Amino acid sequence: MKKIVCTMASLLILASCATKEEKNDDFDYTVESFADLEILRYKVPGFEELSLQQKELVYYLSEAAAYGRDILFDQNGKWNLAIRRTLEAIYQDYTGDRESTDFKNFEVYLKRVWFSNGIHHHYGCDKFVPEFSQEFFVNAVKSLDPQKLPLTEGATVDDLLNTLVPVIFDPTVMPKRVNQAAGEDLIATSACNYYDGVTQAEAEAFYNKMKDPKDETPISYGLNSRLVKRDGKIMEETYKVGGLYTQAIEKIVYWLQKAAGVAENEQQKQVIEKLIEYYQTGDLKTFDEYAILWVKDLDSRVDFVNGFTETYGDPLGMKASWESIVNFKNLEASERTHIISENAQWFEDHSPVDARFKKEEVKGVSAKVITAAMLAGDCYPSTPIGINLPNSNWIRHLHGSKSVTIENITEAYEKAAQGNGFNDEFVWSDKERELMNNYLLQADNLHTDLHECLGHGSGKLLPGVDPDALKAYSSTLEEARADLFALYYMADPKILELKLLPSPDAYKAAYYQYMMNGLMTQLTRIEPGKNIEESHMRNRQLIARWAYEHGKADKVIEFVKRDGKTYVVVNDYEKLRTLLGQLLAEVQRIKSEGDYESGKNLVEEYGVIVDPELHNEILARYENLHIAPYKGFVNPVYTPVTDANGNITDIKISYNEGYAEQMLRYSKDYSPLPICTPFPVKK
Repeated sequence: MKKIVCTMASLLILASCATKEEKNDDFDYTVESFADLEILRYKVPGFEELSLQQKELVYYLSEAAAYGRDILFDQNGKWNLAIRRTLEAIYQDYTGDRESTDFKNFEVYLKRVWFSNGIHHHYGCDKFVPEFSQEFFVNAVKSLDPQKLPLTEGATVDDLLNTLVPVIFDPTVMPKRVNQAAGEDLIATSACNYYDGVTQAEAEAFYNKMKDPKDETPISYGLNSRLVKRDGKIMEETYKVGGLYTQAIEKIVYWLQKAAGVAENEQQKQVIEKLIEYYQTGDLKTFDEYAILWVKDLDSRVDFVNGFTETYGDPLGMKASWESIVNFKNLEASERTHIISENAQWFEDHSPVDARFKKEEVKGVSAKVITAAMLAGDCYPSTPIGINLPNSNWIRHLHGSKSVTIENITEAYEKAAQGNGFNDEFVWSDKERELMNNYLLQADNLHTDLHECLGHGSGKLLPGVDPDALKAYSSTLEEARADLFALYYMADPKILELKLLPSPDAYKAAYYQYMMNGLMTQLTRIEPGKNIEESHMRNRQLIARWAYEHGKADKVIEFVKRDGKTYVVVNDYEKLRTLLGQLLAEVQRIKSEGDYESGKNLVEEYGVIVDPELHNEILARYENLHIAPYKGFVNPVYTPVTDANGNITDIKISYNEGYAEQMLRYSKDYSPLPICTPFPVKK
């Protein structure tokens, strides 16, 4: 719940605002495009200047990161690994016509499965519709040597096909990875693999029974397990060495042990060793101990996230997907985040929320700008541009949090998308375009910094409030709270006093972009006839639509038609800031009091419903720009250089690996998991 995903509108506008100097870059950021996706690569500036010990640490942590890929595939759907391995076998060994329409469409489908770590869209969560025929798939599978196929014990090729064909081709089978539709059993209607045989009511009752409302330091219940019903009994299958996913976790632990051997300092070594202990035991108390050690490690330049972290993939917002980012601090760019974190108490004290919900003492807020060196799990190929962890409310309150802005990823987005024509199509006038040209890059980076560094770390729960009280709406409301905090303070004179923005008008660039995106342009990511389900998108529409509706009497924001096209116009930026402060106060109240009904009503009224007429218009205008709405990355390749005795003398980095080449290499070299669910075998 503490991950910020960069909006496509923001990236496209920023790219169109790039200067000539910024465009003079001969690094090839673009790899390939297909479907609604564009694959990019990112630079890792400063890697060569790291010490040998730091380079080794990055390498070992990157190897640990690579071994979590299978876990995420299985978490996203119980047949995903079998499907991926079957598709890869066809891709590599098919001897039929590889120039046929069916094979070309099959190739795109496989690339989409790689991108989404499964058969459902990484953002919209709907199952892909294959554009190759079922007959082609069946014949292709049957043409292969059965030893090339992922057959579980006792299963035949027909058993494999009987299982996978309906999952791939039948639109009624596992249609949505994460369902957030109100009034439905969210577990029964979600294809994610965090539950097996249990209903939503049973899952909620199971965990509610475990919770002690008097416990002021509760574990993150259910974070690292699958909840299943076996012989009528509900139980957890824990992710750990010797438990579920042990084959992959053992590999992760091996490389973490190597990393501990080259840790930069004793504190970092303790962090890595505690993470290893957590993987070995699956004990969530140990995970909390690890999180506390991790958040206090401020001296190490190399850092990482590794493990079961974010809960967006669980419709109940409890169980975490596996992810990893390996990174090191960008020393120069971190100065602005240092200024923000040093003033954290001032921002908390002057927040427009009720005093009951403010932290009396803000502890341990640290922030930095980082250079990503490796992306993995739920951060790959699609990745956030900022992260704030840990997620535990009591750890954040007592021990603080770490916030990071991933600037080399933002840079790659910008450089790859230059000269796209987006703002000419959607921005109202030259006045707004000039604001964006002058200030949006700085304002957008500041928004990310404030969102991650202070927004997620602000406020507190009242005593006795369950951290999971907001249930399926928790992620949306948490992202809204952090965005509102950032937007509200961007316009504060304190920002100018701290020299974080260059002009009193700079915040207006971010305000306009946010309102335009939340009310209109993010709809390019939604299929016709659909409403909004993804948490970040719900958050952005909630904020923009609420501000629009509550400012209607004063025409704070308007929809204006020109030449048959709809535009967003902001008429009063000061009143807009006041509205954002009012909404921030309400969202913080909802979170602090655990007011589920108010949270639900807020999200459902403002964050979900799409105007079909406006949606169709935006889709048609966007289609003419020929821009892929989603971006993702291939990783650089790290290669150890050794001497005659096998000692590492350097780590070389290269950027020339292609998308399919990388995906197939990962599947070959970093895929230790078996098919976790056996195929039904015909008797």
